[in-house]
Amino acid sequence: MEESNHMNLSECPFENNGSYLPLRCASQNSLDESSQKYETQSTGREKPPYRNHRHTHRAFDALNMMRKQSRMCDITLVNNGIEMPAHKTLLAACSPYFYDRFANRDDQGLGRLTVHGIEPQALKLLVDYIYSSEIYVTEGNVLILLPAAKLLQLKDVSDACCEFLQTQLHPTNCLGIRAFADLHGCSELLQRAEAYTEQHFMEAVECEEFLSLSSQQVLKLVSSDRLTVSSEEKVFECIVTWVRHDIDERKQYLAELMEHVRFPLLSHEFLVQRVRLEPLMEANIQCKDFLVKALIYQLLEAKGDKDITLEMQNAIPRQPVCSPKVLLVAGGQAPRAIRGVECYDFKEERWYQVSEMPNRTCRAGLAVIGGKVYAVGGFNGSMRVRTVDMYDVASDSWMSCPSMEARRSTLGVAVLRGCIYAVGGFDGSNGLRSAEMFDPRTQEWHPIALMGTMRSSVGVGVLKDILYAVGGYDGASRQCLSSVEAYDPDLDSWTPITSMSVRRSGAAVGVLNGLLYAVGGHEGPNVQRSVEAYNPETELWTPVAEMAMGRRNAGVVSFNGLLYAVGGDNGSSNLSSLEVYDPERNSWTLLPFQMSIGRSYAGVCVLDKPM
Repeated sequence: MEESNHMNLSECPFENNGSYLPLRCASQNSLDESSQKYETQSTGREKPPYRNHRHTHRAFDALNMMRKQSRMCDITLVNNGIEMPAHKTLLAACSPYFYDRFANRDDQGLGRLTVHGIEPQALKLLVDYIYSSEIYVTEGNVLILLPAAKLLQLKDVSDACCEFLQTQLHPTNCLGIRAFADLHGCSELLQRAEAYTEQHFMEAVECEEFLSLSSQQVLKLVSSDRLTVSSEEKVFECIVTWVRHDIDERKQYLAELMEHVRFPLLSHEFLVQRVRLEPLMEANIQCKDFLVKALIYQLLEAKGDKDITLEMQNAIPRQPVCSPKVLLVAGGQAPRAIRGVECYDFKEERWYQVSEMPNRTCRAGLAVIGGKVYAVGGFNGSMRVRTVDMYDVASDSWMSCPSMEARRSTLGVAVLRGCIYAVGGFDGSNGLRSAEMFDPRTQEWHPIALMGTMRSSVGVGVLKDILYAVGGYDGASRQCLSSVEAYDPDLDSWTPITSMSVRRSGAAVGVLNGLLYAVGGHEGPNVQRSVEAYNPETELWTPVAEMAMGRRNAGVVSFNGLLYAVGGDNGSSNLSSLEVYDPERNSWTLLPFQMSIGRSYAGVCVLDKPM
C-alpha cells in the first residue's frame, strides 16, 4: 500500500498552549533516517545538516513584500469596511485563531474572512507582526492591542503588552490597569497591579480612578492585609470619601466596608473627635458598634487586661509586602557642581554609590515615573541648562531625554497625572514666572500658564491633583517670598493661596498624610530651622516642630509615614546629615548615617530598589 505524503487536515498543528508544532511526513522521516545511516557508515560519525539561518527571514520578507503588493494572496481580511490581503497558510501557521477559522471554512471558499471584535488599527499591526515578527507597543496602542492579541491568540504579543503595562504602573493609573487586566484575563499583570496598588495605596486613593470603583473592588482593596498605610486613618477616610461621592447609592455598603477598618489601632483622639462625629457613622447602627468595641478594646488594653475577650480580629496591624526602597541623591553643590550619585538603603541602613550623572549638575530637580528617575535642568558649574537626563535603576545607567524649552536652575520639579512639571527657576539672567510640562508618552515639553510671581529657588509639591509652588525668590522685587500659588491642570491656571508664616527661599517641600510641608529655607542670611504644614481642607499653615539644625537648599522626601530632610547648607557649609520627622510625635531626629559628602542643591527621590 502506498504511504501518503499528505498531512491529515483534521490534525491541528497547535499544542494546547497555542504554540506551533512543525510536522514532518513519514516518507521524509524515513529519508532522513537513511541519510543519517549512510553518513554514519561512510564517515564514522554523524554530520550536522547545513543550516542557513537567514533563509526563514528571507522567505518571510518575500511573503511580506508579496502581501504589500497584493500578489499571490489567497485571503482578504475584512474589518469595519477595511480590507487587508494576506496568505492563508502564513496566518494559520502563526495564529490558532486563524487556523481554526480556516479549518472550519469560515471564508466559505470566497477568499474573504470577516474579523469581528478587533479595532482595524490593531488588526493591521498584528498582521504586520505575523509577517515581520516586529511590533511597537506604545501607550497609544496597548489598550487596543492587548485584547486583539488575546483574540488572535498571539501570546508573545499579549505578553509584550502586559510587560509594557507593568512598566507604566503609577498611582494615577494602577487601579485602571488592574481593572483592564482583570477584564482581559491577564493574571500576571493583574497580580502586579494589585500588589502595586497595595504598596501605593495612600497615593492611589487620592486619584479619580478610586472614586469610580465598584463596592466589591473597594471591599477587596480595604480588606487586604498587605496595604501599605502609615495609619488606619487613611483607610477610614478613603471609605468615607468613596461613599460620599454617590451617597444615595453607596451608603448601603458603608458597614460592609467599615468592618475592615482596624478601628482599635486608631488613636483615641481620632476615634472620639473624628469617627464618633462623622455623620455617616452616626446614622448607621452597625458602624456605631464598631466604634464602641474599639473604645472598649482600648480601655481594657490601657488597664493592662491580658484577657481581652472581645474577638477583635481588626486589632491586628496590617502586614504590607513592600518592595525595598532606596533614597537616591544625585549631583549637588559640594562646593562646586558634582556628578556623584549615592543611594541610602532604608532596610540595610547604609549608603552606596551608583553610576555618576553624565555631567556635573546641581540645582536640578528630580522626578520618578515608571521606575525611571528624571534629572531636570540645573547648573553645570558654568551655565544654566535646559537638558534632562534619565536614570534607569535596573541597568544603573543614564541617558539623555528631550530638553526643556527654557534654561532653568533652582527650579521646582514634581509629577502630576503621570507628567513632569518644571516650575520657575533662574535662566542665568532672570528669575522665571514660566512653567512647562513633559509628557513621557509623547516625549514632548509644553508650556503651561505663567505664575503670578517670578520664583527661583522655589519648592513644589502635589496634593490631590493640585500643584503648589511654595516661596522662592522674586528677582524683580529682590526679596524672599512667603507667598504660595496653586496650579489646577484642568483649568491651566495658577491661584494664590494662604501665605506661609515666614519668608522662605530655598525651602524644601514634601507631602505627607495629606499635608504640604515647607521645610527650612532662608530669608537673607537667616537660615531657617522652622517647618510649617499646609492643610488644603482648612487652607491654613500650621507650625510644627523645628529641625535640629537650619537647612536651606536641602531635599525632602516622604517614606513610610516619615519625612526626611537631606543635606542642604546652613549658611556657611554644606551638610551631609539627614534628619527625619515623625508627625505622630511631632519631632525631628538626626540619623547617624550620613552621606559620603556634604551636598547642597542636590536632587532627591525615593524609588524601588533594583532586585
